[in-house]
Amino acid sequence: MIKPELLSPAGDFERLKAAVTFGADAVYLAGCEYGMRASQTNFNEEQLKEAVEYCHAHNVRVYLTLNTLPRNNEIDKLPEYLKYIDSIGVDAVIVTDIGVLTLVKKIIPNMEIHISTQAGVINYATAQAFYDMGAKRVVLARELSIEEVAEIRAKTSPDLEIEAFVHGAMCMSVSGRCLISNYLTGRDANRGECAQPCRWNYYLMEEKRPGQYFPIGENEHGSYILNAKDMCMLPYIDMLKKAGITSFKIEGRAKSSYYVSVITNAYRIAIDESEGVDGYKPEQWLVDEVQKVSHRKYSTGFYLDRPDQYYENGGYTRDYDIVAVVTGCEDGRINLVQKNRFEQGELVEILSPGEKPFEITIANIKDENGELIDIARHPEMALSVDCDRKVKNGAIVRRRKD
Repeated sequence: MIKPELLSPAGDFERLKAAVTFGADAVYLAGCEYGMRASQTNFNEEQLKEAVEYCHAHNVRVYLTLNTLPRNNEIDKLPEYLKYIDSIGVDAVIVTDIGVLTLVKKIIPNMEIHISTQAGVINYATAQAFYDMGAKRVVLARELSIEEVAEIRAKTSPDLEIEAFVHGAMCMSVSGRCLISNYLTGRDANRGECAQPCRWNYYLMEEKRPGQYFPIGENEHGSYILNAKDMCMLPYIDMLKKAGITSFKIEGRAKSSYYVSVITNAYRIAIDESEGVDGYKPEQWLVDEVQKVSHRKYSTGFYLDRPDQYYENGGYTRDYDIVAVVTGCEDGRINLVQKNRFEQGELVEILSPGEKPFEITIANIKDENGELIDIARHPEMALSVDCDRKVKNGAIVRRRKD
Protein backbone atom coordinates (compact mmCIF):
# COMPACT_ATOMS: atom_id res chain seq x y z
CA MET A 1 0.00 0.00 0.00
CA ILE A 2 1.19 3.51 -0.82
CA LYS A 3 0.35 6.44 1.40
CA PRO A 4 -2.69 8.10 -0.22
CA GLU A 5 -2.79 11.75 -1.16
CA LEU A 6 -5.18 13.98 0.78
CA LEU A 7 -7.05 16.20 -1.69
CA SER A 8 -9.07 19.11 -0.29
CA PRO A 9 -11.50 21.60 -1.86
CA ALA A 10 -10.61 25.26 -2.36
CA GLY A 11 -13.62 27.39 -3.25
CA ASP A 12 -11.72 30.63 -2.71
CA PHE A 13 -8.38 31.84 -1.35
CA GLU A 14 -9.47 31.68 2.30
CA ARG A 15 -10.49 28.04 1.91
CA LEU A 16 -7.34 27.28 -0.04
CA LYS A 17 -5.21 28.60 2.83
CA ALA A 18 -7.27 26.55 5.29
CA ALA A 19 -6.63 23.37 3.29
CA VAL A 20 -2.90 24.06 3.11
CA THR A 21 -2.63 25.01 6.80
CA PHE A 22 -4.40 21.87 7.97
CA GLY A 23 -2.42 19.40 5.91
CA ALA A 24 -3.75 18.86 2.39
CA ASP A 25 -1.29 17.33 -0.07
CA ALA A 26 -3.21 18.87 -2.97
CA VAL A 27 -6.19 21.15 -3.59
CA TYR A 28 -8.71 21.27 -6.39
CA LEU A 29 -10.24 24.54 -7.53
CA ALA A 30 -11.92 26.26 -10.45
CA GLY A 31 -11.24 29.20 -12.67
CA CYS A 32 -14.07 31.48 -13.74
CA GLU A 33 -15.07 29.11 -16.55
CA TYR A 34 -15.23 25.37 -17.30
CA GLY A 35 -15.62 24.22 -13.65
CA MET A 36 -18.52 22.32 -12.06
CA ARG A 37 -19.03 24.89 -9.31
CA ALA A 38 -20.21 28.20 -10.75
CA SER A 39 -19.40 30.87 -8.16
CA GLN A 40 -18.24 34.44 -7.97
CA THR A 41 -15.56 33.28 -5.53
CA ASN A 42 -13.79 31.09 -8.09
CA PHE A 43 -10.30 32.14 -9.14
CA ASN A 44 -9.74 34.63 -11.94
CA GLU A 45 -6.48 34.36 -13.86
CA GLU A 46 -4.45 36.56 -11.51
CA GLN A 47 -5.88 34.87 -8.41
CA LEU A 48 -5.18 31.49 -9.95
CA LYS A 49 -1.55 32.42 -10.49
CA GLU A 50 -1.31 33.60 -6.87
CA ALA A 51 -2.97 30.39 -5.66
CA VAL A 52 -0.49 28.19 -7.53
CA GLU A 53 2.45 30.18 -6.17
CA TYR A 54 1.12 29.96 -2.61
CA CYS A 55 0.49 26.21 -2.82
CA HIS A 56 3.82 25.41 -4.42
CA ALA A 57 5.61 27.44 -1.74
CA HIS A 58 4.03 25.02 0.76
CA ASN A 59 4.66 21.87 -1.34
CA VAL A 60 0.98 21.46 -2.20
CA ARG A 61 -0.22 20.52 -5.69
CA VAL A 62 -3.00 22.35 -7.56
CA TYR A 63 -5.62 20.61 -9.72
CA LEU A 64 -7.84 22.80 -11.90
CA THR A 65 -11.36 21.72 -12.82
CA LEU A 66 -12.18 21.82 -16.54
CA ASN A 67 -15.01 19.33 -16.11
CA THR A 68 -18.09 20.97 -17.60
CA LEU A 69 -19.34 19.98 -21.05
CA PRO A 70 -18.36 23.08 -23.04
CA ARG A 71 -20.36 24.50 -25.95
CA ASN A 72 -18.77 25.45 -29.29
CA ASN A 73 -18.07 29.06 -28.28
CA GLU A 74 -16.37 27.86 -25.08
CA ILE A 75 -14.22 25.41 -26.98
CA ASP A 76 -13.11 28.32 -29.17
CA LYS A 77 -11.71 30.11 -26.11
CA LEU A 78 -10.20 27.06 -24.44
CA PRO A 79 -6.79 26.87 -26.20
CA GLU A 80 -5.63 30.26 -24.91
CA TYR A 81 -6.84 29.41 -21.41
CA LEU A 82 -4.95 26.12 -21.50
CA LYS A 83 -1.75 27.93 -22.46
CA TYR A 84 -2.23 30.31 -19.55
CA ILE A 85 -2.78 27.65 -16.88
CA ASP A 86 0.22 25.76 -18.18
CA SER A 87 2.37 28.90 -17.96
CA ILE A 88 1.53 29.46 -14.28
CA GLY A 89 2.32 25.89 -13.24
CA VAL A 90 -1.04 24.22 -12.58
CA ASP A 91 -0.19 20.59 -11.77
CA ALA A 92 -3.16 18.82 -13.36
CA VAL A 93 -6.50 19.44 -15.02
CA ILE A 94 -9.70 17.55 -14.23
CA VAL A 95 -11.75 16.89 -17.39
CA THR A 96 -14.94 15.10 -18.42
CA ASP A 97 -15.29 15.87 -22.11
CA ILE A 98 -13.23 13.84 -24.58
CA GLY A 99 -12.80 16.90 -26.79
CA VAL A 100 -11.30 18.83 -23.88
CA LEU A 101 -9.00 15.90 -23.12
CA THR A 102 -7.86 15.90 -26.75
CA LEU A 103 -7.20 19.65 -26.73
CA VAL A 104 -5.20 19.40 -23.53
CA LYS A 105 -3.00 16.69 -25.03
CA LYS A 106 -2.52 18.73 -28.20
CA ILE A 107 -1.92 22.19 -26.75
CA ILE A 108 -0.21 21.45 -23.43
CA PRO A 109 1.01 17.86 -23.87
CA ASN A 110 2.98 17.75 -20.62
CA MET A 111 -0.05 18.62 -18.46
CA GLU A 112 -1.27 15.84 -16.17
CA ILE A 113 -4.88 14.84 -16.93
CA HIS A 114 -7.40 13.57 -14.37
CA ILE A 115 -10.79 12.23 -15.49
CA SER A 116 -13.66 13.75 -13.50
CA THR A 117 -16.25 11.79 -11.57
CA GLN A 118 -18.72 13.33 -14.04
CA ALA A 119 -17.42 10.82 -16.60
CA GLY A 120 -19.02 8.03 -14.55
CA VAL A 121 -16.09 5.59 -14.41
CA ILE A 122 -17.56 2.44 -12.84
CA ASN A 123 -15.50 -0.39 -14.39
CA TYR A 124 -11.90 -1.30 -15.11
CA ALA A 125 -12.33 -1.28 -18.91
CA THR A 126 -13.36 2.39 -18.90
CA ALA A 127 -10.65 3.31 -16.43
CA GLN A 128 -8.00 1.61 -18.56
CA ALA A 129 -9.38 3.20 -21.74
CA PHE A 130 -8.94 6.67 -20.27
CA TYR A 131 -5.40 5.76 -19.23
CA ASP A 132 -4.67 4.58 -22.77
CA MET A 133 -5.99 7.95 -24.02
CA GLY A 134 -3.47 9.79 -21.88
CA ALA A 135 -5.11 10.23 -18.48
CA LYS A 136 -2.86 9.94 -15.43
CA ARG A 137 -5.76 9.53 -12.99
CA VAL A 138 -9.47 8.65 -12.89
CA VAL A 139 -11.85 10.01 -10.27
CA LEU A 140 -14.21 7.10 -9.72
CA ALA A 141 -17.99 7.39 -9.72
CA ARG A 142 -19.47 7.43 -6.22
CA GLU A 143 -21.80 4.51 -7.00
CA LEU A 144 -19.11 1.85 -6.40
CA SER A 145 -18.64 -0.67 -3.62
CA ILE A 146 -15.25 -1.08 -1.99
CA GLU A 147 -14.93 -4.47 -3.74
CA GLU A 148 -15.55 -2.86 -7.14
CA VAL A 149 -12.94 -0.22 -6.41
CA ALA A 150 -10.42 -2.91 -5.51
CA GLU A 151 -11.20 -4.80 -8.74
CA ILE A 152 -10.65 -1.67 -10.83
CA ARG A 153 -7.30 -1.23 -9.09
CA ALA A 154 -6.32 -4.83 -9.72
CA LYS A 155 -7.28 -4.85 -13.40
CA THR A 156 -5.82 -1.56 -14.60
CA SER A 157 -2.28 -0.35 -15.19
CA PRO A 158 -0.40 0.16 -11.91
CA ASP A 159 0.63 3.57 -13.25
CA LEU A 160 -3.01 4.72 -13.38
CA GLU A 161 -3.86 6.70 -10.25
CA ILE A 162 -7.27 6.19 -8.64
CA GLU A 163 -9.01 9.02 -6.82
CA ALA A 164 -12.22 8.54 -4.82
CA PHE A 165 -14.45 10.66 -2.63
CA VAL A 166 -14.20 9.87 1.06
CA HIS A 167 -16.15 12.72 2.66
CA GLY A 168 -18.86 15.26 1.91
CA ALA A 169 -22.18 15.76 0.15
CA MET A 170 -23.59 12.99 -2.04
CA CYS A 171 -25.67 13.63 -5.16
CA MET A 172 -28.83 11.54 -5.60
CA SER A 173 -28.19 11.41 -9.36
CA VAL A 174 -25.72 8.97 -10.91
CA SER A 175 -22.26 10.58 -10.88
CA GLY A 176 -23.88 13.98 -10.41
CA ARG A 177 -25.36 14.02 -13.92
CA CYS A 178 -28.70 15.61 -13.09
CA LEU A 179 -31.32 17.65 -14.98
CA ILE A 180 -33.72 18.48 -12.13
CA SER A 181 -32.20 21.86 -11.34
CA ASN A 182 -32.21 22.83 -15.02
CA TYR A 183 -35.83 21.77 -15.40
CA LEU A 184 -37.16 23.49 -12.28
CA THR A 185 -35.02 26.63 -12.11
CA GLY A 186 -33.13 27.00 -15.38
CA ARG A 187 -29.85 26.55 -13.50
CA ASP A 188 -27.86 23.76 -15.15
CA ALA A 189 -26.17 21.41 -12.69
CA ASN A 190 -23.92 20.15 -15.46
CA ARG A 191 -22.53 23.64 -15.89
CA GLY A 192 -21.83 24.25 -12.21
CA GLU A 193 -25.06 26.08 -11.31
CA CYS A 194 -27.06 23.46 -9.38
CA ALA A 195 -29.81 24.94 -7.17
CA GLN A 196 -29.95 21.63 -5.19
CA PRO A 197 -33.69 21.02 -5.64
CA CYS A 198 -33.11 17.47 -4.38
CA ARG A 199 -32.95 19.05 -0.89
CA TRP A 200 -36.45 20.50 -1.22
CA ASN A 201 -39.62 19.12 0.34
CA TYR A 202 -41.94 17.31 -2.12
CA TYR A 203 -45.55 16.18 -2.12
CA LEU A 204 -47.42 14.09 -4.69
CA MET A 205 -50.35 15.50 -6.70
CA GLU A 206 -52.64 13.45 -8.97
CA GLU A 207 -53.61 15.27 -12.20
CA LYS A 208 -57.39 14.93 -11.65
CA ARG A 209 -57.18 16.17 -8.08
CA PRO A 210 -55.51 19.59 -8.49
CA GLY A 211 -54.61 21.28 -5.25
CA GLN A 212 -54.70 18.05 -3.23
CA TYR A 213 -51.20 17.24 -2.04
CA PHE A 214 -50.36 13.79 -0.74
CA PRO A 215 -47.29 13.09 1.39
CA ILE A 216 -45.03 10.39 -0.01
CA GLY A 217 -44.72 8.40 3.15
CA GLU A 218 -42.38 10.02 5.67
CA ASN A 219 -44.37 12.34 7.94
CA GLU A 220 -46.75 15.26 8.07
CA HIS A 221 -44.05 17.59 6.76
CA GLY A 222 -43.69 15.73 3.48
CA SER A 223 -40.83 13.66 2.12
CA TYR A 224 -37.27 14.25 1.06
CA ILE A 225 -36.97 11.17 -1.14
CA LEU A 226 -34.28 12.80 -3.32
CA ASN A 227 -32.15 14.12 -0.48
CA ALA A 228 -28.94 12.16 0.09
CA LYS A 229 -27.02 11.90 3.34
CA ASP A 230 -23.43 13.10 3.49
CA MET A 231 -20.57 10.62 3.20
CA CYS A 232 -18.03 9.98 5.96
CA MET A 233 -15.38 7.28 5.56
CA LEU A 234 -13.03 8.38 8.33
CA PRO A 235 -13.56 5.17 10.38
CA TYR A 236 -12.68 3.08 7.28
CA ILE A 237 -9.33 4.59 6.30
CA ASP A 238 -7.63 1.19 6.44
CA MET A 239 -10.20 -0.38 4.11
CA LEU A 240 -9.86 2.44 1.57
CA LYS A 241 -6.08 2.13 1.54
CA LYS A 242 -6.23 -1.65 1.04
CA ALA A 243 -8.57 -1.12 -1.93
CA GLY A 244 -5.72 0.75 -3.63
CA ILE A 245 -7.10 4.28 -3.72
CA THR A 246 -4.34 6.74 -4.62
CA SER A 247 -6.06 9.96 -3.57
CA PHE A 248 -8.67 10.59 -0.84
CA LYS A 249 -10.95 13.39 -2.02
CA ILE A 250 -12.96 15.65 0.28
CA GLU A 251 -16.05 17.21 -1.31
CA GLY A 252 -16.91 20.80 -0.47
CA ARG A 253 -15.79 23.69 -2.66
CA ALA A 254 -18.99 25.48 -1.64
CA LYS A 255 -18.38 24.80 2.07
CA SER A 256 -16.80 27.20 4.57
CA SER A 257 -13.12 27.55 5.40
CA TYR A 258 -14.00 26.18 8.85
CA TYR A 259 -15.37 23.00 7.25
CA VAL A 260 -12.26 22.66 5.07
CA SER A 261 -9.99 23.13 8.10
CA VAL A 262 -11.70 20.61 10.38
CA ILE A 263 -12.27 17.86 7.83
CA THR A 264 -8.81 18.19 6.28
CA ASN A 265 -7.25 18.04 9.74
CA ALA A 266 -9.20 14.91 10.72
CA TYR A 267 -8.26 12.97 7.58
CA ARG A 268 -4.65 14.23 7.68
CA ILE A 269 -4.19 12.86 11.19
CA ALA A 270 -5.95 9.57 10.37
CA ILE A 271 -3.89 9.01 7.21
CA ASP A 272 -0.64 9.72 9.06
CA GLU A 273 -1.53 7.60 12.10
CA SER A 274 -2.58 4.65 9.93
CA GLU A 275 0.81 4.32 8.22
CA GLY A 276 2.20 0.86 8.94
CA VAL A 277 -0.76 -0.01 11.18
CA ASP A 278 -2.82 -2.98 10.03
CA GLY A 279 -6.49 -2.66 10.94
CA TYR A 280 -6.18 0.99 11.95
CA LYS A 281 -9.15 2.57 13.73
CA PRO A 282 -9.13 6.31 14.54
CA GLU A 283 -9.51 7.38 18.13
CA GLN A 284 -12.97 8.52 19.20
CA TRP A 285 -11.97 12.19 19.48
CA LEU A 286 -11.00 12.12 15.81
CA VAL A 287 -14.32 10.57 14.80
CA ASP A 288 -16.04 13.25 16.88
CA GLU A 289 -14.26 15.99 14.92
CA VAL A 290 -16.26 15.38 11.73
CA GLN A 291 -19.44 15.97 13.75
CA LYS A 292 -18.30 19.50 14.58
CA VAL A 293 -18.93 20.96 11.12
CA SER A 294 -22.21 21.71 9.37
CA HIS A 295 -23.38 18.44 7.82
CA ARG A 296 -26.31 16.21 7.08
CA LYS A 297 -26.53 12.78 8.68
CA TYR A 298 -23.54 10.65 7.64
CA SER A 299 -23.48 7.39 5.73
CA THR A 300 -20.85 5.27 3.98
CA GLY A 301 -22.40 5.89 0.56
CA PHE A 302 -22.16 2.85 -1.71
CA TYR A 303 -18.86 1.59 -0.34
CA LEU A 304 -20.15 -0.97 2.18
CA ASP A 305 -23.71 -1.78 1.07
CA ARG A 306 -26.63 -0.36 -0.84
CA PRO A 307 -26.77 3.02 0.84
CA ASP A 308 -29.13 3.97 3.62
CA GLN A 309 -28.94 7.20 1.71
CA TYR A 310 -32.06 9.27 2.10
CA TYR A 311 -32.33 11.92 4.75
CA GLU A 312 -35.54 12.74 6.60
CA ASN A 313 -35.18 16.50 6.21
CA GLY A 314 -33.26 19.01 4.15
CA GLY A 315 -31.46 20.65 7.04
CA TYR A 316 -27.95 20.51 8.37
CA THR A 317 -26.62 19.64 11.81
CA ARG A 318 -24.45 22.49 13.05
CA ASP A 319 -23.37 22.40 16.68
CA TYR A 320 -20.24 24.59 16.58
CA ASP A 321 -19.43 28.11 15.46
CA ILE A 322 -15.99 29.51 14.67
CA VAL A 323 -15.27 32.67 16.68
CA ALA A 324 -11.68 33.49 15.73
CA VAL A 325 -8.52 32.40 13.92
CA VAL A 326 -5.10 32.43 15.60
CA THR A 327 -2.47 34.71 14.02
CA GLY A 328 0.30 34.43 16.63
CA CYS A 329 1.31 33.12 20.03
CA GLU A 330 3.66 34.74 22.55
CA ASP A 331 4.11 35.44 26.26
CA GLY A 332 1.18 33.32 27.42
CA ARG A 333 -1.26 34.92 25.00
CA ILE A 334 -2.63 34.20 21.55
CA ASN A 335 -3.34 36.80 18.91
CA LEU A 336 -6.63 36.43 17.05
CA VAL A 337 -8.66 37.73 14.16
CA GLN A 338 -12.28 37.70 15.25
CA LYS A 339 -14.90 35.97 13.10
CA ASN A 340 -17.94 36.01 15.39
CA ARG A 341 -18.90 37.71 18.65
CA PHE A 342 -17.48 36.25 21.86
CA GLU A 343 -17.01 37.51 25.40
CA GLN A 344 -15.07 37.21 28.63
CA GLY A 345 -15.65 33.92 30.48
CA GLU A 346 -16.82 31.85 27.50
CA LEU A 347 -15.61 28.26 27.20
CA VAL A 348 -14.09 27.64 23.74
CA GLU A 349 -12.09 24.97 21.93
CA ILE A 350 -8.88 25.53 20.03
CA LEU A 351 -8.11 23.28 17.07
CA SER A 352 -4.50 23.55 15.98
CA PRO A 353 -3.27 21.89 12.76
CA GLY A 354 -2.30 18.25 13.33
CA GLU A 355 -3.36 18.24 16.98
CA LYS A 356 -6.21 17.20 19.27
CA PRO A 357 -8.43 20.18 20.26
CA PHE A 358 -8.31 21.56 23.79
CA GLU A 359 -10.52 23.91 25.82
CA ILE A 360 -9.78 27.28 27.37
CA THR A 361 -11.91 29.88 29.09
CA ILE A 362 -11.71 33.29 27.43
CA ALA A 363 -9.84 35.64 29.74
CA ASN A 364 -8.35 39.13 29.49
CA ILE A 365 -9.52 40.10 26.01
CA LYS A 366 -7.40 42.95 24.66
CA ASP A 367 -8.07 44.95 21.52
CA GLU A 368 -5.40 45.98 19.03
CA ASN A 369 -4.47 48.94 21.25
CA GLY A 370 -3.90 46.67 24.26
CA GLU A 371 -7.06 47.88 25.99
CA LEU A 372 -9.07 45.35 28.03
CA ILE A 373 -12.59 44.72 26.72
CA ASP A 374 -15.39 42.43 27.92
CA ILE A 375 -16.92 41.59 24.54
CA ALA A 376 -15.42 41.16 21.07
CA ARG A 377 -18.12 42.52 18.81
CA HIS A 378 -16.67 43.27 15.38
CA PRO A 379 -15.65 40.67 12.74
CA GLU A 380 -12.04 40.92 11.51
CA MET A 381 -11.06 42.79 14.68
CA ALA A 382 -7.49 42.08 15.93
CA LEU A 383 -7.51 40.81 19.52
CA SER A 384 -5.54 38.76 22.02
CA VAL A 385 -6.51 36.51 24.95
CA ASP A 386 -4.73 34.49 27.62
CA CYS A 387 -3.57 30.98 26.68
CA ASP A 388 -0.91 28.96 28.52
CA ARG A 389 -0.26 26.56 25.60
CA LYS A 390 1.60 27.00 22.34
CA VAL A 391 -0.80 27.34 19.42
CA LYS A 392 0.06 27.25 15.71
CA ASN A 393 -0.82 30.07 13.35
CA GLY A 394 -4.08 29.33 11.54
CA ALA A 395 -5.55 27.44 14.50
CA ILE A 396 -9.32 27.77 14.93
CA VAL A 397 -11.13 29.01 18.02
CA ARG A 398 -14.68 27.64 18.16
CA ARG A 399 -17.54 27.23 20.61
CA ARG A 400 -20.44 24.86 21.00
CA LYS A 401 -23.66 26.59 19.99
CA ASP A 402 -25.54 25.61 23.14
